Amino acid sequence: MAAIVDSVRWRAHARRHPLRYRLAVVAPNAQEVVRHAGGWLFDQATAGWEVTVLVMDHSDIRPLRILGATVLDLERSLAEPRHEIWPHALAAPARMCATDHRVRDGILHCLEHGVAEVALWGDPLPVGIAERVERADHQVSQAARAFKARAVEAAGYPGENVGATEVFSVGLLPPAADPRTRSPRMSMRPAAPALKLPKGAFRDGRGYRGPGM
Repeated sequence: MAAIVDSVRWRAHARRHPLRYRLAVVAPNAQEVVRHAGGWLFDQATAGWEVTVLVMDHSDIRPLRILGATVLDLERSLAEPRHEIWPHALAAPARMCATDHRVRDGILHCLEHGVAEVALWGDPLPVGIAERVERADHQVSQAARAFKARAVEAAGYPGENVGATEVFSVGLLPPAADPRTRSPRMSMRPAAPALKLPKGAFRDGRGYRGPGM
């Protein structure tokens, strides 16, 4: 059976590979992640991103391993002192922002300071976060749909339909943030499948911005 990775070993690995782009996903369990964001995770992993998922319940992490993710224990990771390893992108189910203040604080920190791109899935979006995000659709690749189907089946949902699109609420970065000090944007990477932005959105050197911004 697949086992979680010790967070100390993971940090040591991250220090040895400082140039890799990192996506961190926070969730209660593997099922939540693979059903709502499994295709996106697989596409990011195959595009060269290091995908790490932190879960509360890690009794069965096989579905996440099928998608190419490294799995850490959420509670242990959050209990450790802050360190210099910070992801370029952070994702979580929206409801965790309402039930776990640590997740909410982390999301708000990213949105307010522009240190990482944010992607949330599901509802409800808490006040303070809802007005800072916009809907974005990820077009799941054929390969990702195949691997997600396997992961969903392993998670206990055989036969569940795996669609071609996954829906997220993506954080808008502060326009005043200095582009020289910000992390590279996930959606800006040409190797990574980009999220489809709302009509009228455009891309510039400061990341994605909405109409009229």
